[in-house]
Amino acid sequence: MTERKKLYIATFGCQMNDYDSLTMRRLLSGTHVTVADPSEADLIIINTCSIREKAENKLYSLAGRYRALKKKRPDLKIAITGCVAQQEGRRLLDRMPYVDIVLGPQGIYSLPGILSREAAGGRVCLNRLDPDFSIPVVRAAEPPDNPVRASVTIMQGCDNFCTYCIVPYVRGREISRPEEDIMTEVRQAVEHGAREIVLLGQNVNSYGRRAGGRPVKGNPGFASLLEKVNKVPGVERLRFTTSHPRDLDEAAISCYGRLESLCEHIHLPVQSGSTAVLKRMNRHYSREEYLEKIAMLRKACPDITITTDIIVGFPGETGEDFLQTMSLLEEVRYDQIFVFKYSPRPGTPASGFDEQVAADVKTSRIEAVLRLQEKIGLEQYARMEGQICEILVEDVGKAGDGFMQGRTRGNHVVHFRGGRELLGSLVDVRIVRACKHSLRGELVQ
Repeated sequence: MTERKKLYIATFGCQMNDYDSLTMRRLLSGTHVTVADPSEADLIIINTCSIREKAENKLYSLAGRYRALKKKRPDLKIAITGCVAQQEGRRLLDRMPYVDIVLGPQGIYSLPGILSREAAGGRVCLNRLDPDFSIPVVRAAEPPDNPVRASVTIMQGCDNFCTYCIVPYVRGREISRPEEDIMTEVRQAVEHGAREIVLLGQNVNSYGRRAGGRPVKGNPGFASLLEKVNKVPGVERLRFTTSHPRDLDEAAISCYGRLESLCEHIHLPVQSGSTAVLKRMNRHYSREEYLEKIAMLRKACPDITITTDIIVGFPGETGEDFLQTMSLLEEVRYDQIFVFKYSPRPGTPASGFDEQVAADVKTSRIEAVLRLQEKIGLEQYARMEGQICEILVEDVGKAGDGFMQGRTRGNHVVHFRGGRELLGSLVDVRIVRACKHSLRGELVQ
């Protein structure tokens, strides 16, 4: 048997990128073994994100460090994949002559064939977006590192074209996977020990509605898919991300409190509390319509945990617009938020908008949002003190020896004393203290 080569993958960005990195590991599992040290690798893959400028800059910094490894070992292969690879294409090969392979998100499935032909020489760039592309089923040759939770992509791309967002240009138009492929992957994950399934997509709520920008007739839609995954034996918990408020419909909302495995949590990005800003963002909903969706969710599931994304300093955001975002935080009372300064992305409409907000204004606004949310978040978490919650134990805790880490159904991270034998178990934990972004608990024997 030929000895397997060594593979190192550095991943940036969202859960979709994590999934793509796992897919590449699976694709190469017959020829490569994954290592933790890039200096040992025969193949280094940098799986990139271009949603924000900071993530893109990390690519160039990291690639520069790997250049030194290539100089010492000319046989080392370096590949750049993901959204920056899609966006920049051959410009990356021109800019970085030590890079061998550039692959957009659709191109990663060609990686084994490219490597098998490497003896022919030449550098490779695949960044064409095919509207008829179908995400293949890639079977895992071995159990995952953390078998407790498994992510399954159900669609990729986006048709919403928010004016700040580069996703439609680097991931393409919406393409939904065939239901049977998704179910095959879900069952495979359960066979490998997964108890929680996370369905992934740029806009999961529009699953099945469109393909490559074209309507799809007769597809049962996202709620039907949730119902089918809920029925798979062994699926104890079911989550999904990310939702677009425009496409979150009553059928999906009604699944909360009705489907046994569907967890009481939703990540519903609002981006701004100002209808005027939302219109410039091309979000396709108003503040009032967003709040109506929140009310519907809480009616269907009173205990639901809601988290969100917020952008501060979008072009033209006035002081009054910003105050509306602050008031929205007070009104909705999210358990957690992810907040970002607006970052112009090349090729998006907003990058050319007038009234760009000054950097110092963005900084002051993001600091104000974080201060307010810290207060609200602690109050939300403090409500759980004294409660006994069901925890799915996911990993060894970061608090030191003797601690384990898990999540409530509402997606709250909980640290508690316990042994490694609890990994993958559902246990009862009494919440004893609320922290900024997590909870401390004690195991209920």
